[in-house]
Amino acid sequence: MSLKSWIEKHYPEPNLYRWVGLVLEAISATVLLFLMALTCVDVAGRYLFNNSVNGAFELTQIGLAVMVFAQMPLITWRGSHVVVDLLDEVLGNRIVKVLGIFSVFVVSSAFYFLAVRIYELAARSLRRGEVSEYLQIPTGYLTEYIAIMSWITAACMLTYGAYRVLKGGKETTQFGE
Repeated sequence: MSLKSWIEKHYPEPNLYRWVGLVLEAISATVLLFLMALTCVDVAGRYLFNNSVNGAFELTQIGLAVMVFAQMPLITWRGSHVVVDLLDEVLGNRIVKVLGIFSVFVVSSAFYFLAVRIYELAARSLRRGEVSEYLQIPTGYLTEYIAIMSWITAACMLTYGAYRVLKGGKETTQFGE
């Protein structure tokens, strides 16, 4: 199977979104690989050489933040959130759609305003020159990254989330099958 056909099979989104998804998943996969290697080296160093990797805990925290916030826009765009539909059969289709649109606006607004506050905190962190405890990594840049990914998640929820609700499909896009 060629690379182009593999990408088309696993990333059915339109052109730009396909490449954004591919890049974000590549970032997450690379960070996960780095975290696995770091953990192996840290554990081996700790037990074999009685010396662990300095700052491994900080690097793990940063890596997890990068991984989680790279996946949030993709999960939102693909509609892969956990959904509980206990009352969908009891309530009418119209009420379910209204509640769905309401939840889209609430979630996207929450992500937007949360991102605004996170970005303010990032700017303050950069102004003050705050760094991590052991490795002295500036924390403001990671905080800005979290804010930007939260804004992208809000946009994904507002656009494609609303489209999914109005379209009326209950299916989610399954990838990697």
